[in-house]
Amino acid sequence: MSEPILSRPVRYGIEIAVYLLLIFGIIGWCLQILSPFISFLIWGVIIAVSVHTPYLKMRAALGNRGKLAITLFIVIGLGIIIAPVWLFGESLLSSAQDMREQLQSGQVAIPAANERVKNVPVIGDKIYTNWTDAASNFSGWLNEHGEQARKVADAAIHKVTGLGMTVLQFIAATLIAALFLANARSSEGVVNKFFHRLAGPMGDEMQTLAVSTIRSVTVGVLGIAAIQAFLGGLGMVLMDVPAAGFLALLILVVAVAQLPPWLVLLPVIFYVFSTQGSSVATIIFAVWSIIVSFADMALKPMLLGRGVEAPMPVILLGAIGGLIHSGIVGLFIGAVVLAIGYKLVVAWFDAGRIPPETADRE
Repeated sequence: MSEPILSRPVRYGIEIAVYLLLIFGIIGWCLQILSPFISFLIWGVIIAVSVHTPYLKMRAALGNRGKLAITLFIVIGLGIIIAPVWLFGESLLSSAQDMREQLQSGQVAIPAANERVKNVPVIGDKIYTNWTDAASNFSGWLNEHGEQARKVADAAIHKVTGLGMTVLQFIAATLIAALFLANARSSEGVVNKFFHRLAGPMGDEMQTLAVSTIRSVTVGVLGIAAIQAFLGGLGMVLMDVPAAGFLALLILVVAVAQLPPWLVLLPVIFYVFSTQGSSVATIIFAVWSIIVSFADMALKPMLLGRGVEAPMPVILLGAIGGLIHSGIVGLFIGAVVLAIGYKLVVAWFDAGRIPPETADRE
């Protein structure tokens, strides 16, 4: 009887390696197939988790009629997304048409720059010179700076196109969130099984932490950004600032990116003072804009990390790091992952701590 070429442990090792290769190959293939939809699914989960409690209250108010509650949720969700985009798009289209007519007639109306613009540190003289040249002879200024203007226009078109894709993504995510909410019990069961397989006895705690972190970031980051954008936009509308809707949207993007809104509002303040002069209204607007810019410093400690068993700096660092690494969706993923990692490290530290009575016996 001939001896086997390979020993039994080696054969078992090869079989296990082949099985693992097949499993990871199938998983990778599935992820590749699902890759166009992963961002939609993640956003759908985030929206569903964020609005689950309000949705339950709305369904209870409607007599627990699930189909009616889901329909109303879809209508409200799409309305929240589409209405501002419609108003912004209409304002942008109107501004573009006005600009085109002015360019065709050769009479572009640019208000004269105020002398106070020169007092702006570092860049004041350059802004004043270009502003004055454009106001006095826009055609000549455009011929001189045509290349820079074209680059700015191309960048603006690119950003608007990206905004359109983002809107479509949120619409699809809202519909997916409605599907999750309609099947909330089974969806919650799948998530519970996942966390139990991932964390064992700590599965329930980790699931609660993930849910509360997502809701905290929704309120503490997106909610605060929306508040700052609304208040800043309201002030600009009252002061008749051109393209106030676009600037409010820009404040929203800047605030979500965890940058200070004064990056947008400070040039607007200079514009208002240069065109409308120093008056009670412009001074109130400047103070209002400063309050809006720093409102997050007061709101974040109250809203971010609320109800989460992790320190607020951990949530904030996770949100900022996730945003830098993965974009807006990284706000949530980064905060959740860092919060779970924090809890695991704390549990590891606690598990290694020697009880006092044990230390005394030693």
